[in-house]
Amino acid sequence: MLKLLKEIFRTGEATVKYPFAPLEVCKDFRGKPEHRAEACIACAACTVACPPNAIRMETDTAAGTRTWSINYGRCIFCGRCEESCPTGAIRLTPDFELAVGSKADLTRKAVFTLEECACCGKPFAPAKEVDYVARLLGQSARSTEEADRLRLTVSTCPDCKRKQDVHQIALMGIDRQMDRELETTP
Repeated sequence: MLKLLKEIFRTGEATVKYPFAPLEVCKDFRGKPEHRAEACIACAACTVACPPNAIRMETDTAAGTRTWSINYGRCIFCGRCEESCPTGAIRLTPDFELAVGSKADLTRKAVFTLEECACCGKPFAPAKEVDYVARLLGQSARSTEEADRLRLTVSTCPDCKRKQDVHQIALMGIDRQMDRELETTP
């Protein structure tokens, strides 16, 4: 018996004191994803990458908003949202204790405003995303005029861009040339 006690004291504790003491996790532990709305551009890359559909985005054009939400009850902590985020707005934390009193407490939301089209005034994309893309394109512009033109292009909705393209094609006469080529092809 004395020999057993001596061996126990020499070996130390075989178990951890969790939940009475915090559990230390390794450096690359994948815990709860933390979303920073101030860095998010609401591009929806994380919603596409999320396998269990824990992250969702809903666009309300009437209110001019896009709502980002995550349901931690569905999250499998895979980290694909962190990998796909272009701005680093989502980071996995070492937190893994997600016990709550009600299911509603497992959902987090963030609301973003939509940019209005420069031509028709209809909301079409998150304002932060439009600004992000305009800044990226502005870095590659050769002049301020080109940067302003690119900013206007980015601030235009797809419907208005399509109308402008059709108008440009009509001015250039490409549509008539294409019709002639189709007629002469057997």
